[in-house]
Order: sequence, then C-alpha cells, then structure tokens
Amino acid sequence: MARTGTTAVLALLPDAEPLLRLAAEVDGLVVRPGVPAHAALLYPWLPADEVEETQLHRLRVALPAGPVPIRLATVERTGGFVGVPVPELSRVADAVRTAFPAQVPYGGRFGPRPPVHVTVALDAAPQAAADIARRTAAALPITTEVNTLHVVGLTRTGWQGLAELPLNH
Repeated sequence: MARTGTTAVLALLPDAEPLLRLAAEVDGLVVRPGVPAHAALLYPWLPADEVEETQLHRLRVALPAGPVPIRLATVERTGGFVGVPVPELSRVADAVRTAFPAQVPYGGRFGPRPPVHVTVALDAAPQAAADIARRTAAALPITTEVNTLHVVGLTRTGWQGLAELPLNH
C-alpha cells in the first residue's frame, strides 16, 4: 500500500473506465476506489515535498511531442491481477524513467523495465479474476490517445493531481 506523500507519473485513460466498471461488477474490492483508469509510467516518482518546478521541467523535457495513439487489445492475467498492456506507452515510460534513474519503478518488484499496463483488477480471487479477464477481453479493443501526462500525489484523503504535462512541446 502506498504511503501518504508518494507520487506517480500517469497517463490517464478515461476510455478504459468501462473495464474497471466491469471488474467492479464482479468484485468491488479488486478496483481501487478513487483511482481512474490509467497506465503508470513511473511509480513511485519523487516524494511529494520534492516535486518542484525543476523536477517538472526535467520531466517535461523528457516527454515526446504530440499525442500517443493507444490500442488496448489484449488481456493479461497472473493470479489475482488482470491487466491490459499498453505497449504504445513503453517509449514514453522509458523516457520518464531515464530522466529519473534513481526512481526505480515499483521499487524494483517487477524488474528495471516493467511493461506499461492498465490494471483492471488487483488481488482478485481466482474465479473472479477469470471472470474479469473474460469480460475485459469481450470489451476490447479500445482505441484512444494520450495527449497529457499527470503527476499525482497521495494525500490522507486520496490521490490528488499535482501537475498536468501536455505532450505538445
């Protein structure tokens, strides 16, 4: 569980919200309340009290110019995890991670270059995970685009937006 003051660099994917609703219909506990559909590019990022204009500028400079077309097309399931890969954001994640090499994605739990994905369900029971994976696959493909990244920070009342970084520089 993340601690207050943790930050992340995310690509919000509102067009993937129906996938989270499908998962919540199976088991409301497998979808994190207040967290919209997203792909994490770097989590955790910096402690919230260290997010200043200097770091935001470094992040902006690392980002590619222009929107990134996305096609959510496949489902992955490992135990109680159900996710949808977002390979189109790999290059963006690499750029963000390269700009902040001291920030290890997921604390290193998934290796130095974990694949970018949308988490649909987490910690689901086996039967629920299978049902969610089946429902998710039936709702795909979803095509969309990312034209802004978001820096969010965890407060005592939930995740809050700290900065928006348009991909149009």
